[in-house]
Amino acid sequence: MSDRAVLVPDERHPITITPTTGRVVVTVGERMVADTGAALTLQEADYPPVQYVPLGDVDAEVLERSDHTTYCPYKGDASYYSLVADGQTHDNAVWAYEVPYDAVAPIAGHVAFYPDVVDVRVYPSV
Repeated sequence: MSDRAVLVPDERHPITITPTTGRVVVTVGERMVADTGAALTLQEADYPPVQYVPLGDVDAEVLERSDHTTYCPYKGDASYYSLVADGQTHDNAVWAYEVPYDAVAPIAGHVAFYPDVVDVRVYPSV
């Protein structure tokens, strides 16, 4: 049994997950690493919104699973990937909640990217 806190989003710490309207393209340098019309926008409290991209819409050649993990009391255990592109390795630049807590269950099967490593752009639907 774990002694880690498990918290449920509420009015003091809201979390919403909505389908992203439009297309999300993720690049590192000149290399496109993800392109999807099925991203989810996770808005947590007053943090900047985060785009969660279906893992199947990420170029598998640029992902290298790492041993790094973190824990969020609202979302659960996060696993990480390093991003390997254009001869550079960006350690732990991509994270996933493979078995997220019920409150954020829709992000299962999706990954997110650190914005200081990649460029995440949302293009409006036409």
